[in-house]
Amino acid sequence: MQAKQETENRYRLGACLPVFGSCADRYCLSGYGRGASTLEGMLDLAAQCPGLQGVELVGNWHIHDDNIGSMPKELSDRGLAACMLTADLWTQAKWARGSLAAPDAPTRAAAVAECRKVIEWAEAMGNVFVDLWFGQDGYDYPFQSDYESAWQWLVEGVGAAAAHRPNVPVCIEYKLKEPRTHIHVNSAAKTLLLIDAVGAGNLGALLDTGHALAAGENAAEAAALLHGNGRKRLFYVHLNDNYGLWDDDMIVGSVRVIELMEFLYWLRRLDYRGWLTLDVFPYREEGLAAARESFAWIADLLRIIEEARPEEIERVLQAGDGAESVRLARRLLTGGNQT
Repeated sequence: MQAKQETENRYRLGACLPVFGSCADRYCLSGYGRGASTLEGMLDLAAQCPGLQGVELVGNWHIHDDNIGSMPKELSDRGLAACMLTADLWTQAKWARGSLAAPDAPTRAAAVAECRKVIEWAEAMGNVFVDLWFGQDGYDYPFQSDYESAWQWLVEGVGAAAAHRPNVPVCIEYKLKEPRTHIHVNSAAKTLLLIDAVGAGNLGALLDTGHALAAGENAAEAAALLHGNGRKRLFYVHLNDNYGLWDDDMIVGSVRVIELMEFLYWLRRLDYRGWLTLDVFPYREEGLAAARESFAWIADLLRIIEEARPEEIERVLQAGDGAESVRLARRLLTGGNQT
């Protein structure tokens, strides 16, 4: 009971709204039909998920000028909050060659305007988090990008967006690839470099565990880089799973259990306090079931971490012995002995 209360004091549980949608992919454009097909239907399903406190909404998909006034009530009537609004900088054809790092100035200006609009909506909804993901800001071929200029345009564009409402927290979400073969902001280190270059107090990172895995990172180490040594720039967390080859957005805990457990340990050690949000795409599964199972894994692993003896974990970390590390992970997961 004490561990459960400690967890509730540290974290809030959220979900990206498409968890409860039809989940189309490029092979089945209409979706696989396991979720809701309307905004209201997705919200109704989200409200049925035990423990869920908030949902992420994408600008122009779920939130727009016509419903910004009514959305807070739509959420509160279902016992939910908005945990994050995401600027749509990737689904429209006008972003084909980039958004904030597009090679032409009018497109970059349009991207800044899109970010500012979503930031204003976030302010109207209580200064909720805003996500900036530059999925189209990258390149596919050698000699296609002016790397110096692209980086400078990103610094300028993010700076202009973050300065628009300094009271609204803005997150940079990194990803290795997709839809471009190379995305400019593709690692925790480059995210931190961008944050430092902009220098805005309301700018931080969104760490998506699946993006970290697909980029060959260890999510726990990425969290320590972003939030450790006094930096405190890890603003927000997405949880999902994959095999390390692609951003599969699988049910949390389905593949990388030990790495997830280590990540949750480091969130606690780094004193991260905030949203743990599902970014899961249950294409062929029922969304509510996928969300429940994800939250069950999160709860069980958080309980294990909360009940573990910190001095024992610290001893193993300081020893740096691989066999000891594996033994610790086994014991934490199974409750077994140390022999």
